[in-house]
Amino acid sequence: MKEFKEFLMKGNVIDLAVAVVIGAAFAAIISALVEGIINPIIAAIVGQPDITEVTTSIGSAELLTGQVIGAIINFVLVGLVLFLLVKAANKAMDARKKEPEEVEVVADPEEILLLREIRDSLSTRA
Repeated sequence: MKEFKEFLMKGNVIDLAVAVVIGAAFAAIISALVEGIINPIIAAIVGQPDITEVTTSIGSAELLTGQVIGAIINFVLVGLVLFLLVKAANKAMDARKKEPEEVEVVADPEEILLLREIRDSLSTRA
């Protein structure tokens, strides 16, 4: 039981659980977008009241191509949204990891020459 508790309390397991919940929420949003907006547009283009009713007949078999098209659109949109989120998260993490660059102050060449002359003149007096 102790080992199981340690396993569950590891950061990776908790992160994975959060990712699954967020992924399910995004999937629901994308499904609503596909079913409520995209599928009706495609159905209007094909002349059917609902994209799931779009079928293709091969002999006596009837293929539910509308359902497959809807699932493909759903998958692509979920993948796109997750890709954009991961890309934004990686960019944010990279920005935090970068340390501010040190600005090097460079003196003018004339000033360096004058300082060297003063140094040389003081070293010859001693």
